Order: sequence, then structure tokens, then C-alpha cells
Amino acid sequence: MNRRQFFRNCASLLGLCIAPQAIRSAAAAPTRRIELQRSPLAGFQHHQGEQVWSYLQVGAQLQLIREPDNIHDARAVRVDWQGQKLGYVPRHDNAALSQLLDRGQALTAAISTLKSAHNPWDRIEFVVWLEN
Repeated sequence: MNRRQFFRNCASLLGLCIAPQAIRSAAAAPTRRIELQRSPLAGFQHHQGEQVWSYLQVGAQLQLIREPDNIHDARAVRVDWQGQKLGYVPRHDNAALSQLLDRGQALTAAISTLKSAHNPWDRIEFVVWLEN
């Protein structure tokens, strides 16, 4: 039984009439991904970035973790990779992201650039998307 047949069977059991286009749109509701920002990673040199550098790849998924109790920045958003703290969203870039995370919005992030640079601000750039 496919999804369309399932919905029709449920509808007939409940005595409802559902238009076929409504069934199609519910079954194939695509998600949109909106790019919000690209930022360098702040604090790379102070966290686990150097230890995991050789494992990082462009496109690797990152986790954005809100830290409202951070003593240095009330809008702090931590950036993790596979449970390892890499650093933070830069302070001048974190206002919108912190508000979205506080509201429970689904955000995804990934590494967009890796460079073997001496300046830690040039080592990792990441991109953040809003999942809609």
C-alpha cells in the first residue's frame, strides 16, 4: 500500500473526502533551505580545532549550540563537530542566529572552507541555513 492509498483508506474510514491534490502535496512537501550567513570560526585556537583538524572536511555537518549563560557573550552560539567544540559564531555575527535558536528554529550548518593558514580566523569558514 502506497501513501496515497493509505490516506484514502483512512479518509474513507473516517467518512472524509480528501482531494487527490491535497494528498499529493502532503506526501511531497519539499523543505526549503535558505542560506543565512557565512562566517569565519571564532576561537578555533582555544578549543579542539587543532586536535581534529586532519579529520575535518568541506561539507562536514556542524552543530550550533546556544549558550545563553556564557559569561563573555549572552548571545553566544557554540560550533561543534561530532561532539568536539571547534569555537563560536563570531560575536558580530551571532545576534540573528541566537534569536532564531532561542525560538526553536531549525538551523543547519556545515564547513564551507578549510585553509591551512597561520591566522586562526582564516582556518575555517562555515555556512548556516534556515530549514523551512
